[in-house]
This record gives sequence, structure tokens and C-alpha cells, in this order.
Amino acid sequence: MEWYLLYPLIILAGVATGFINTLAGSGSVFSLLALSLAGLPINYANATNRVGIILQNSVAVYGFNKQKNLYWHFGLILVIPIAVGAIIGSFLATVINPGDLSFIIGVFMLCILASLFFNPNRWVSGSSQDESSLSLRRWQIPIYFCIGIYGGFIQIGIGIFMLSSLVLLSGLDLLKGNAVKVLVIFCMTVVSLVIFAVTGLVRWDIGLILACGNMTGAWIATKEAAKRGAVFIRYLMIVVVVFAAAYYLGLIKMIVNLL
Repeated sequence: MEWYLLYPLIILAGVATGFINTLAGSGSVFSLLALSLAGLPINYANATNRVGIILQNSVAVYGFNKQKNLYWHFGLILVIPIAVGAIIGSFLATVINPGDLSFIIGVFMLCILASLFFNPNRWVSGSSQDESSLSLRRWQIPIYFCIGIYGGFIQIGIGIFMLSSLVLLSGLDLLKGNAVKVLVIFCMTVVSLVIFAVTGLVRWDIGLILACGNMTGAWIATKEAAKRGAVFIRYLMIVVVVFAAAYYLGLIKMIVNLL
């Protein structure tokens, strides 16, 4: 594909990725597809994608903080187990094919989809809206640690798993949960990107082009989150999770082949 067609495609994919990642998760499906069209092998695409994710989340953190929706103290506590897990996951990503996890991720997505319908009020209103009532319990540490391993290994879907845990385990609503999510993923991705950069897997030129789109999408998403609230985010999350489950379970590829 010619550069004058490829670069706009990468930027548009970045916009979609930044918007969906900020409000839900799994938006990296679009950016990884664009990076693949750019000719990057999956391990290089997985690493290069983190450039856009860091800059995307820096914009999102700024936006949510400006709206006073970000719980800094709780978010920074969560960073510790997740960042440690991300170190392990990032090293694994340099030697293991991320595609091997597709089916397992798809099953997890179906479980999250069921929970979105099982108790919708919990997603919208949460149970711990005051930061002083939040705490990281001991039994939650291994869960967030495993999420960190997964996020370090492959970026796709980390937002869904992180946001689901913040709502169902920590009691945040979707708006506050999204704010904490982008802060934690920003810190986690910094760790991962350093490891990928040292191993030479990052294409900085393409990554920075992608990041222009990511930041634009994240900026739009923070505005929409404040305007529309948790109900809108829940509906968007349902759509994204359905798409992600179909993607990981191979249903989309099956449909395309039939057509």
C-alpha cells in the first residue's frame, strides 16, 4: 500500500483506537490491523502499538483529571501490582506468539458480556463513589497482577479487563473507573514500551504517526464521557465486547470467508 494511503489509514485507526480504548477497551484491534497493513510482523506491531497507547492515555489522564473524575491515590496504588505483572508479560511477548491466547480471551469477553447484562445498575452507579472508601484488598492483588501480565503481553483487551475489575471488584462506576483505568494503563505501558524498545521491536516512525490519531480519539472520548456519563459508556462497552468476543473466537474471520 502506498504511503499516502497508508498514513491516513493509520491515523484513522488511531482515532478509533484512542476513542474506544478510553471509554471501553479492545480498540487496539483497529491499530494492530493498520500496523499489519503497514507490513509490520505481529511482534513489531504489538510493540509499536504501545507508542500510541502511552500518548493516548496521557491525553485521557489530563482530560479526566481536569474534569475531577480521576482518583489519583487509588490509581497509583493499583499501578504497583499491575506494573510488576506488565514486566513479566512484556518479556513473554518477546518470545511467545500473542495469537495463541485468542480463544481464551474470547471466552473471557463472553463472561464480561454476561456480567454487563446481569447487574447493569452496578456498572452505572458503582458502590464506592468516595475515594476515601476505596482500598486494594489482599485477595485483589493477584487478580490485578495477572491483568498486568496480560497487558504487558498483548495490549488488546486490557482496557476491558481493567475496567471490569475496577467496577466489579473495586466498586467504581464506569466514568470513574475509566479515569483510573487510563492512569494505570499509562504507567503500565511505560514499563512495557521500555522493554520493547530495548529489544528493538518498536518502529518509532510509524508509532508516532499512529499516536497522532490515538491522542485525537482520546481527547474526543474524554469530552463524550463527561457529557454522556456512565450509561452511554455501558452501551458502548456492550458493543465493543460483542465485537471483541467475535473477533477473538474467530467468528468475524469465518463470516468474511463465507462472504
